Amino acid sequence: MDAFLAQALQRESDQAVSVTWRSQPNSTVELVYSRSRTVFLISYNGQILEDRAVKLRSFFYGAENIHRWLGVSGANRPLARAITGAANLLFLFLGCSGLYLGWPRKWTWNALKTGTTLRRGLSGRARDFNWHNAIGFWMCLPLFVIVVCSTAMSYQWANNLVYRLSGSPIPTPSSGQRPVERAGERLELEGLNATCAAAEKKMAGWQSITMRLPTGKSPNVTFLIDAGDGGRPDQRAQLTLNRGRGEEVRWEPFSNNSRGRQIRAWMRFAHTGEAGGALGQGIASAVSLGGVFLAYTGISMAVRRFLGWRSRQSARNLP
Repeated sequence: MDAFLAQALQRESDQAVSVTWRSQPNSTVELVYSRSRTVFLISYNGQILEDRAVKLRSFFYGAENIHRWLGVSGANRPLARAITGAANLLFLFLGCSGLYLGWPRKWTWNALKTGTTLRRGLSGRARDFNWHNAIGFWMCLPLFVIVVCSTAMSYQWANNLVYRLSGSPIPTPSSGQRPVERAGERLELEGLNATCAAAEKKMAGWQSITMRLPTGKSPNVTFLIDAGDGGRPDQRAQLTLNRGRGEEVRWEPFSNNSRGRQIRAWMRFAHTGEAGGALGQGIASAVSLGGVFLAYTGISMAVRRFLGWRSRQSARNLP
């Protein structure tokens, strides 16, 4: 590993953050410099692979940036994050209040069928009302999960509430946070061969290992070992080794975490649907698309109601 990285960093800058390799023999090695820049290397000789998906990767990075921070950067991100958090909280209120308003007064087969099926031949307000209720019924539960998980990620008080309800101690806000980029730090590659070999032996059946590249001031090396496909926090563990002696400093499998931390880890992957694999991501995608229709039909009905009210007011003012 040390010779592999030394050769790769000769052609690139030495400000890389982490390196990821996988157990499959023909897989590539990922050298991460920042959230928006990853260099792919051939695992046998360290040669750089041409990234033919630069535009696609840039598109998804931009979409994520808009989703989290409205596309802004730097000092404006806290304000943008506050706006997206408030919008998420408002969406949670709309979802809960909509479920209350749409709850049938009497549970009959006709009422259930009318409120849960998309009917053909409708137009105008009737169509919007039918779409809003039917789509809202089928997506209310997964949408509630997605929005609640997002609330815990948007607000510290919501994050702390997860720990309080689970009876777990609340971690400090800085725990687990890592810088995204490095500046002016010299990487120290000596002694990585032994530590990487020890990390591979620590968990049987590992699929990928991500190593946080150490600097000259750091005596330890941290590894994130994943035995799954990246979407299951219960199959992840963190290992910290002493770079000089190769001794184990800390081993943190998922089972050693507090109940609050376990729930919080699952919420991150439940928000994106990754916790449920391809099926979960498909449901999350369908719910996101359904949310667009909910917004459209809700705004449309509000506009129609406003125009109707204004028309009645004008009629009353006629002599």
